[in-house]
Amino acid sequence: MNIKIAVVFLIAFSFSMQSQVNSWFYLRAKNESFNPVFKEEGEKLIYTGTNSKLKSILNKYTILEFKKTFRNARKKNLKKTFFVVTNDDDLLNDLLTNASNIFEFGEIILEEDKKIFEPNDYGLTSTLGDNKGLQVNLDYLDFLNLPKAWYYTTGSKDVLIGISDARIDTTNNEFANKTTVLKESTISRGHGSGVAVVAAGQGDNEYGIVGVCYNCSILSTNYGDFKNMKQLIELSNAGAKVINCSWVGTKYYQTAQDVINEITSNGTLIVAGAGNRDWRNTKGSLYYYPASYDNVISVSAAMHRYEDVYDNIQISEKGSKYAANIRYFLGRTVGFKDKENLKDPYIYQASTTTLNDKIDILTPAVDLFKFSQFVMYNKMEYTVEATSSTAPFVTGTIGLMYSMNPCFPLNEVESVIKLTATNIGHIKQNKPFEGNYGAGMLNVGNAIEMVYDLYTKGETATIENQNFTRWDFKLTSLSEKVLIQNQKFTESSTLNLTAKNSIVIGKNTVLKPNIEGSIILKIDPTLEKECDLVLREGFPNNKYYHPEK
Repeated sequence: MNIKIAVVFLIAFSFSMQSQVNSWFYLRAKNESFNPVFKEEGEKLIYTGTNSKLKSILNKYTILEFKKTFRNARKKNLKKTFFVVTNDDDLLNDLLTNASNIFEFGEIILEEDKKIFEPNDYGLTSTLGDNKGLQVNLDYLDFLNLPKAWYYTTGSKDVLIGISDARIDTTNNEFANKTTVLKESTISRGHGSGVAVVAAGQGDNEYGIVGVCYNCSILSTNYGDFKNMKQLIELSNAGAKVINCSWVGTKYYQTAQDVINEITSNGTLIVAGAGNRDWRNTKGSLYYYPASYDNVISVSAAMHRYEDVYDNIQISEKGSKYAANIRYFLGRTVGFKDKENLKDPYIYQASTTTLNDKIDILTPAVDLFKFSQFVMYNKMEYTVEATSSTAPFVTGTIGLMYSMNPCFPLNEVESVIKLTATNIGHIKQNKPFEGNYGAGMLNVGNAIEMVYDLYTKGETATIENQNFTRWDFKLTSLSEKVLIQNQKFTESSTLNLTAKNSIVIGKNTVLKPNIEGSIILKIDPTLEKECDLVLREGFPNNKYYHPEK
């Protein structure tokens, strides 16, 4: 075991933040048919319904928002949950006490959770404004914490995202005026457009849906050339910061690995879908390429929607009961060993996508809106499961990281993605696949927040809630403090952390790698930014949150 800890220099900063007094909360009605009517008077909403008691309550407060939302609602409550913004916390208690015949539950939204931003094409979970895009469920973007990421940045046109795939419809509003085609590709039933819209489909344009890095630009080319990867070299030489590959081959080529190493040296990252062969057939022994090459971030899939197995019980064609799309479970569906009493749930191995020890990260793949079907056939459909859509979530995240910090070190990108991922190892049903699903579930909001914290004076960058036994982690911090808590680095894992000011080892932290691992913690007061952060226009404000420093 090799542990080196340099002397810690502490610099004290005082930081205060106040926000205007607006209360945000979720409110649940007892009945789906409840749909209060309001009229706008300036920035305020005035209740115009016929319920006199409700009117007398609401008229005592300034109501800024009162709308139905799918966000933060379980399946049975989807059409009964409201997002409310008002001038006073007391409104929630007033409604639950004096209008208990209408409302059954409410929850105050914490100050930290007000740090979000939403474009005007954000689907049915939109809270801060009207959704003027497609009326579709984009709850997987909530799950990935995209509104938190967009609070800091929505992307930059100067950041080029490479898409090696089928043809992108550059006449569509999601891609027009932001896409450069290096080589034409096949249509392939809209696969290229479906992948590109996840990574960088244009947002806040009152159309369609929204991509992760929605203000980033796109470089498009074809796919294939498994041996020489010429199309990837072209994307890198044209300035792509990150390249998405949602396609697979089964054969390893040293020539391809050499090209990928060259691309990495050129300052470009590659992200690839891991493939769609299930565990039942592979047992973790099958590797697809380019996902399994060195210097490629390999992405597989897990579920995202329902909090509990019993929230979404389905019945198969044969009459068997099963659960589907259970949050943080691998695969797509869950069976029961005790079928009669629906006990002892387990993941159907046949429902997983490719899992192996080369996987780096997971994203949702089930019940995603199929933009390819919309753009090709004007159909409104959702995915069953596939990893084609998993990779562009990560690709878009990297685009956001570079948009906010154009000088962010390439060799620290993967570290941030893994350190901020949600650990899913504690879930019993995932245990049979341990070591084959990477660092866990991508959390875009936490990743972008970490980049912000690492490079912002006065902030604390936090490393927490993970248990790493492998991989090499490297981070540089100019923040006031780096806090490591409830965190494990053991076995062959390495951590190389250099901070300008302070590193604090918090509670429940284990830094005990074996002879193959190492922990190096250093303080370097001479560290300086290579460039300033580029934050979202209007930061740190959003529609209803206006902090003052």
